[in-house]
Amino acid sequence: MKILLVVPAYNEEKSILKVYKKITEHNKHNQLKYDCIVINDGSKDKTEEICIKNNIPYVSLVHNLGIGGAVQTGYKYALEKGYDIAVQFDGDGQHDINHISNIVEPIINGEVNMVIGSRFIDDNSSEFKSSLLRRCGIKIISFFIKLVTRKRVYDTTSGFRAVDRKLIEFFATDYPTEYPEPVSTTKILRCGYKVKEVPVSMNKREAGVSSITAWKNVYYMINVVLSIILVGLEKRK
Repeated sequence: MKILLVVPAYNEEKSILKVYKKITEHNKHNQLKYDCIVINDGSKDKTEEICIKNNIPYVSLVHNLGIGGAVQTGYKYALEKGYDIAVQFDGDGQHDINHISNIVEPIINGEVNMVIGSRFIDDNSSEFKSSLLRRCGIKIISFFIKLVTRKRVYDTTSGFRAVDRKLIEFFATDYPTEYPEPVSTTKILRCGYKVKEVPVSMNKREAGVSSITAWKNVYYMINVVLSIILVGLEKRK
């Protein structure tokens, strides 16, 4: 199967080369061929320059579209190039390349359409589980996803995910720009696609600033919950 790693990057000059080298070294060591495309989301630093200098495959967006727009660009690329599986893989060093085989395996075996790398289904899987505030927010989102879909998702904001060809097509045309991980997961569950979580370990961001900065206020949480509820209402229509 053709597998593509979609690497969204916004101002990741300090980490993007290291992430790319980890991918190429993993391929070489394990005799694999995970292709990679960096989506340079309108970075204002030297992210694009580093990609050019080191022959890193990339697509540059003229404007910053946010994580949702950047990832959807990756899905459009995967669809156009005929990939069977697309894996979201952060450009900040948080995701562990060694877990990709576990994430794609259930898709290769035909068990599910999407696999989420989760820090929370196994207490020992990841030492880094984010801040207490974010974990509380994740639990609230998890509650509302189950309310709307009747399916439990533990790591609702995990960007370490893999999807099959059907969902590559789905996300290439329909992917949320706001709160993309929880909203897209809710949407596909409501549409009857199969989702599975597998335990992974994650690392602290190596450099740069997280794109998720609104966790500290109630406004963000209200909007995530409302977006999930709206997905449920749209399906009922």
